[in-house]
Amino acid sequence: GLGSSSSVTVGLLNLFYLYQGKSLSAGKFASEACEIEIDIVKKPIGKQDQYAAAFGNLNIMRFNPDDSVNVEPLVVEERVWHTLEANLMLIYTGVSGESDEILSQQRENIRGKTGVLSQMRDMVYEGRDYLLKGNLDDFGRLLGRGWELKKSLASGITNPGIEEIYGRAIEAGTLGGKVCGAGGRGFLLLYCPFEKQDKVRDALRGPRELSFHFERDGTKAIFNIRRDRVRW
Repeated sequence: GLGSSSSVTVGLLNLFYLYQGKSLSAGKFASEACEIEIDIVKKPIGKQDQYAAAFGNLNIMRFNPDDSVNVEPLVVEERVWHTLEANLMLIYTGVSGESDEILSQQRENIRGKTGVLSQMRDMVYEGRDYLLKGNLDDFGRLLGRGWELKKSLASGITNPGIEEIYGRAIEAGTLGGKVCGAGGRGFLLLYCPFEKQDKVRDALRGPRELSFHFERDGTKAIFNIRRDRVRW
C-alpha cells in the first residue's frame, strides 16, 4: 500500500532512458508507467501512485476525463512541512499481500458510490486549506473522516485487526488516520501530535513502526556515469 510497484516502474523507466542518454519530464515518466501497469499488465489500479513517484513533493492532482493529469505543487511553509512530517506515524498492520481483489471490487462499485467518492474528492480541497493555513490537527482529523468514507467503498478495506490497532491509537492520542493504499493490509498512516506518540507506541505494543520522510523531488538520478566516458 505504499506505491512500491509504481515507484519501481517509474524508477526503471528513468534508468532505461538515462542509459540511452535521454531525459524525460516527470509527467512523461508517470504516463508511461501508467501505460505499463494499467494497459499492458492490466492491474486494476489508478494513476495516483505513478504521478506521486514521478513528481514527489506535496501536490494536488487532478485526473481529467480526457486522461490528462494536472499536478499542482502545494507550497506550504517549511515549519508546516516539518511539523506535519513529525506528526505522522506509519504503522505496519502485520498483514501483507496483493490488493487486486479489493481494487477490482472498488471499481465495480463506483456507480453506486458516486456520492461517497464526491465527498472524498472535496476533502482534498479542505485538506489543502488546512495545510496552507497550518491547521495540522484539523488535517489529522480529516484523515480520519476520509478513512470512515473509504471503508464503505468495498468489503475487505478494513478488518477486526486493523480496527483494533486504529482504536487503540485513537484512545492514546491519535487524531485521525487511514490505511494506505487499497486497504485490508499494509500500513496505517496515523496523525498524532509528536508529544503524544510515545503513548501511542505503548498502547499499540507490537506493530512495527516504519520511519519515513517526505520526498521533495520525485524520480531522479543520484549517480550517472555515461558509458562513453568510462575508461578501462
